[in-house]
Amino acid sequence: VQLVESGGGRVQPGGSLRLSCAASGFTFSSFLMSWYRQSPGKDREFVAHISPGGTAAVADALKGRFTISRDNDKNTVYLQANNLKADDTAYYYCNVDYYATPYWGKGTLVTVSS
Repeated sequence: VQLVESGGGRVQPGGSLRLSCAASGFTFSSFLMSWYRQSPGKDREFVAHISPGGTAAVADALKGRFTISRDNDKNTVYLQANNLKADDTAYYYCNVDYYATPYWGKGTLVTVSS
């Protein structure tokens, strides 16, 4: 199982980013995929997940700004982050629980700063 995140970077407050997570080594279309994030000095927190069929859930505090989607043909899950705030600065990680074993990518850094 391999997960590779991309799309992070520096953005001004109010800006947007689209993060991608390319998956390999398992049958992507059969598994729920998740995004988490971790800010310096804080615990890793849930951002969003999406079922194999496309049913999505986003953390309550992020609803209306963050959207998760997936392309099962491309083995990729996306996180669209809009109206970004300084508090959104964090490493963003892709996750899959593969037969009860969690796998994580190395993360992509999002920095929201003017």
